[in-house]
Amino acid sequence: MHELMQEHRVPAGNAPLTHEGLFDWLQRVTGRTDREAAGRLLGAANAPKEGDVTIGVAAVNEAQRMLARQLLAATTLRDVDAHPLFDDALGLLLQDSLDAAAHAATAAWTLEALKRFLLRESGAVIAPVARGLSSAVIGCVVKLLDDAELTAVSAKLFNVLPESRIGAPGHLGARLQPKSPPDDPEDIRWQVFCGWAYGTGDVLLGTNPVSSDPQSVATVEHALQDVIRTFGLEEALPHCVLAHIDVQAEVEARQPGSTALWFQSIAGSDAANRTFDLTVEKMLAHAATRTGRFGLYFETGQGADCTNGHAHGVDMVLHEARKFGFARALAQRVGAAQGAAGSAVAPWVIVNDVAGFIGPEVFRTREQLVRCCLEDLVMGKLHGLTMGLDVCATLHMDISLDDLDWCLDRLLPACPAYLMALPTKIDPMLGYLTTGFQDHVRLRARAGATVNPPMQRFFATLGVMDDEGQPGSHFGDPLAVFSAYMRRKGDTRTDAELRAEGGRQLADVRARGVLVAEGCGATPDALAPELEREVRRIHDEAKLAFWAELPERMVDAVPSALRLETQSGSREEYILHPVTGEALSLRSRQVVEALRAVHANACDLQIVISDGLNALAIAEPGQLLPFLETLRDACAANGWHASVETLVIRAGRVRAGYRVGEALFGGRSGRSAIVHVIGERPGTGHRTYSVYVTVADGAAWAVPGRVDHDITRVISGVAHTALAPRAAAEQVARVLLALR
Repeated sequence: MHELMQEHRVPAGNAPLTHEGLFDWLQRVTGRTDREAAGRLLGAANAPKEGDVTIGVAAVNEAQRMLARQLLAATTLRDVDAHPLFDDALGLLLQDSLDAAAHAATAAWTLEALKRFLLRESGAVIAPVARGLSSAVIGCVVKLLDDAELTAVSAKLFNVLPESRIGAPGHLGARLQPKSPPDDPEDIRWQVFCGWAYGTGDVLLGTNPVSSDPQSVATVEHALQDVIRTFGLEEALPHCVLAHIDVQAEVEARQPGSTALWFQSIAGSDAANRTFDLTVEKMLAHAATRTGRFGLYFETGQGADCTNGHAHGVDMVLHEARKFGFARALAQRVGAAQGAAGSAVAPWVIVNDVAGFIGPEVFRTREQLVRCCLEDLVMGKLHGLTMGLDVCATLHMDISLDDLDWCLDRLLPACPAYLMALPTKIDPMLGYLTTGFQDHVRLRARAGATVNPPMQRFFATLGVMDDEGQPGSHFGDPLAVFSAYMRRKGDTRTDAELRAEGGRQLADVRARGVLVAEGCGATPDALAPELEREVRRIHDEAKLAFWAELPERMVDAVPSALRLETQSGSREEYILHPVTGEALSLRSRQVVEALRAVHANACDLQIVISDGLNALAIAEPGQLLPFLETLRDACAANGWHASVETLVIRAGRVRAGYRVGEALFGGRSGRSAIVHVIGERPGTGHRTYSVYVTVADGAAWAVPGRVDHDITRVISGVAHTALAPRAAAEQVARVLLALR
């Protein structure tokens, strides 16, 4: 079959017969319907994306794509379900979550018939049928729809959250995403005030934490909860800290009532979920505890499975469909838990599709970003989920700030339930492009959309909106929100005094390098000119940083540095083909093996430095050496024996550190650690690096690939202007002590 798929034209004898489906064609032409062959043909039906090319399932030309789509269109839903591409616990759960009667009623349909049904019927007619559609079928049918058809289907599917208008027609919500490189509660609180000043933040206050330490997570939870409680919004708006779900459960167990909505990133197979330290059983157990007002919040995104080495010959769309199936099954478990607890069965569950977060190895262009978002919206909505979008792009993709507006304008008619909301289009911690507060102002006006009514009434009381949902007298004025907050706290100072105090606090936040929005440009949907210039400057610098390399003088300054390199032959190859940056070159492997022989098991900790995606952060004067000095002293005090040598890897990814650990520590007794300092995503306004801390025993290090992200702890946002290097080193030492 592979040879046939390489042909520009299908030989006459192999042309599809009338009404011949994909699996029948495979059996007739190749004599088999094995998963590898089916996976290549199913992948060939996809719209072009780099991620499918990487795993070898993309069509090499349009003729192949048309053949695959022709065969897929004639395939029955029964045949799709009879040929699963995975045998795992998740697959069994997905099957059990289907409405049996609806599933049986459509089994004889072809995918072409299903496509026509989706285009012809109303959302009310589609919804009961969709409850019987498997994730595999849903993943297949979107392959047959063009962008306009995907938009049309998405625009008539609405899954509304209970007791709200979130996900309803005419609604466009916002997941307000306050962030702080050092997890500073004041930074986070002020970003909430700023977001609310633009009438954004009616779906969720959700913070990506820097630290996954339960106490740090609890501190951020309390900061968000305090703002919500102060304004009496507990029933209208949840808060969430996007730590691992186990950490959120631990925080809730320690301090009952401190959490609201629980978050977790999920994957499309058992193997990929293990990268997140998840199993089906664990997630079902967590879902069974969610009996209150707010349930679960999931993030997904095409490409995560293949970039983590778990593609298994299956394309990105089908992996993504299984993630939505996982979310559907978990939402059902939440509903069952509510019913068992005597509550109304009304699971408050949302999904955020983080399309574009990974990079150009998944897809590169604005057209592909739109395609990905449309596919995911339709798949998520057909699974009955309330779907939001993080229409985002890393700064090493071929997508600009202006391109992002182009994407948003094309996605708006597809009616996502909500979008991200940050002060500007640049995420201040993760350094990628996304949706800013004032983008919401523009998009709401264009669509004639409103926010969730309880929050719209609240925004009107603040004066940031009028009764019609238009910009009010305090629009773009976070000091007015701060003053209202302080009044609710019982502060009796005058308005002038409160605004002066707020101004001082806001200046402190800005001094820490946090971008905050205030005011507007010539129109309400435009950034203030000074902020616009700063965003453009950060964007342009980030584009340079991705291509920078470590200067030799910087490596020379690292005490006892040993130079290594990965299998990336150039910076371009490193960026476009990340897997080459995960494996050491032969020479480097030999250097590490020689180091092991020299130390003869005397050392149990190795410090590794990689340029990553931001060599400028590593090379920034005064950022690396103080960290190394403090770390070595702290580790010695905690009983760790660090190698004198520091390994400096050119073109190194996070997994390159695991390869070092395998070569150094595989098979030895006791637990050993890799501390990997790596330049991270530029574009935050800071030159930051992260530190990946991995501790495992010799048996685990001895098995190639056994040690992975699931046991690694991360301290991110390290920079002079964010988390100070010496303070970061002390955090790393505490993590190492806890993992000892």
